[in-house]
Amino acid sequence: MYDENEKLRSDDKSGVDAELTVVGPPSAEAVDQEPKADATSPSPELEYVPDGGREAWIVVLGTTMALFASAGMINAYGTFQDYYESTLLPSSSSSSISLIGSLQVFFLYFVGTLTGRVFDAYGTKYLIPIGSFLCVFSLMMVSLCQKDQAYQVFLSQGVLFGIGIALLFNPSVAVLGHWFRRRRALVIGLTTGGSATGGVVFPIILEQLIPRVGFGWAVRIIAFILMACLIVACLTIRTRLPLSGDLSFRTAIDLRGFKDPRYTLATIGGVLLFYGFFIPYFYIQIYANFRGVPPHIANYLLAILNAMNVPSRILPGYLADKVGPLNVFIPAASLCSILILGLWLPSRNAGSIIAFAALYGLFSGAFVSLLATYIATISPREQYGARLGSVYMLIAVATLVGPPTGGAILKETDEKHFNRLIIFCGVICTAGTVVLAMAGVVGSKTLRSRWRVRRDANV
Repeated sequence: MYDENEKLRSDDKSGVDAELTVVGPPSAEAVDQEPKADATSPSPELEYVPDGGREAWIVVLGTTMALFASAGMINAYGTFQDYYESTLLPSSSSSSISLIGSLQVFFLYFVGTLTGRVFDAYGTKYLIPIGSFLCVFSLMMVSLCQKDQAYQVFLSQGVLFGIGIALLFNPSVAVLGHWFRRRRALVIGLTTGGSATGGVVFPIILEQLIPRVGFGWAVRIIAFILMACLIVACLTIRTRLPLSGDLSFRTAIDLRGFKDPRYTLATIGGVLLFYGFFIPYFYIQIYANFRGVPPHIANYLLAILNAMNVPSRILPGYLADKVGPLNVFIPAASLCSILILGLWLPSRNAGSIIAFAALYGLFSGAFVSLLATYIATISPREQYGARLGSVYMLIAVATLVGPPTGGAILKETDEKHFNRLIIFCGVICTAGTVVLAMAGVVGSKTLRSRWRVRRDANV
């Protein structure tokens, strides 16, 4: 669901040879620590990076555990949504319940932009332990929530857990820049696969444990699993390069990028796509139950969707290096829009619903991984982190209101309201794809070269 794999390579004509990989909300350290090549020097001296070795791979292990425990739980929220609507919070609307899951993603993007600056100054010394404590403590509080007390779940799982994963996620990935350069794409793919794996494992654990031990103990067992993973993360994740020790949030965002029409269109397209992106993740299991799909199938749809997300965290970045980010992003977004309107909307049986879950999971991972890749190609290197931060501030709002909007549309679990929900999701994703394509047209090298020729001729 939430992906994290954002592989960036600078434009060949920019005079910068270094590869930059950023995951999730941007960290200035992840940008500033990259070596800069002088256009007049064909063989710049690069700062030493181990690119392997025992210590480096131990850090990879810790990062994988952290992402498995944090973002993996976000990807599993659809199972919580189904249980809350049917059992724990039956008096609450779908919109209210989905807001709990949306808050987690909102904090991941919004607070994550700021935690990148804390990482630049102090590394992982404080962020990882505090984030680990908040994640485990918040789930323990969720296990104590009482029936129809929505505010308890809202505060514990929505707010507290959301802040915890925001403190964990960005530093866990940014630290990889201290240990890898040439193999960074590989280790980013390996570690972000941890979050997709969590989205597969946690729904299955919950579905198996809730009937046996009840919701409270099922969540406590999940919390103990997270605690074990995060203890490993706390012991193994560490920085290598010198830290600034200077904490400043003034450069967290940069609004000057909106003067560039490519940047503006890409941001609008991204906001629209993320507005509808999480709706299938939140409602696919509820839809399957409505269609009478057997529980032994419906309860694992979210796991199937997340399992298919694993290759889509890795392959899009690799292909984008070859053909350009928009040339991968636009087809993937188009296919997701077609799948929503052409497969999910008319689906009436288990086979078609399973097919939609698998295919949507396969192609939707590119949404998260390639937006930042494109922003990097149109942004000055020294301003990339702040400009991506500006995009993510708006993306955070879209992820916050998207699923609750879907819940507001789904006032009743019936044919008419589900059709409205699916059509809304498909239309808004289609609109985002069209705007993203407009960014590609505006950024076309051919059109831009013609515009320069006409401009020079008029001068």
